[in-house]
Amino acid sequence: MHLPIGLLSDSHRMRKESPMAKKTSKLSIAEKAGGEDKIRLIATNRKARHEYHILETLEAGIALKGPEVKSLRSGKISIGEAYGQIKDEELILLQMFISPYEQAGEFNTEPRRPRKLLLHKRQIRRWQAKTEEKGLTIVALSIYFRAGKAKIEIALARGKRLYDKREALARKDAQRDMYRLRSRRDD
Repeated sequence: MHLPIGLLSDSHRMRKESPMAKKTSKLSIAEKAGGEDKIRLIATNRKARHEYHILETLEAGIALKGPEVKSLRSGKISIGEAYGQIKDEELILLQMFISPYEQAGEFNTEPRRPRKLLLHKRQIRRWQAKTEEKGLTIVALSIYFRAGKAKIEIALARGKRLYDKREALARKDAQRDMYRLRSRRDD
């Protein structure tokens, strides 16, 4: 039996608008999908954190072809030189190397072809404004599988100067020395 909205009881209205009801439904969807998001790291760009000041990061999907996904699963990828460029309100990842999949034969694609990153238009527009205005660049930090889908962590970054790199290395060495001294005291 359907009642007009004005005739619904307060308890029914409370249950319907309760934020807890929404949370439990989201939990049940996550449980059906296999529980927690499992992340399997494929490759990282450690050099990027040394070469750039990381200002902002985003997770994006990647438009890949079948053999590329197979190569990704086997870990045959290099993102050391990968960078992003915005063209026609699309973010394109350039210079990412995905090794050809041996069993694919003629269906393989070019290893360093430009690959489209999947982001919302507003995110792309915001990053485009920052890269044009402040002279920032978009670099790839890591690539991984999340819930069976290939994802890439990209960063809006500013290049470090030589003295910044030296300072970071000195800080890292000092931290390592303090850790060694601390571990010797504990022995």
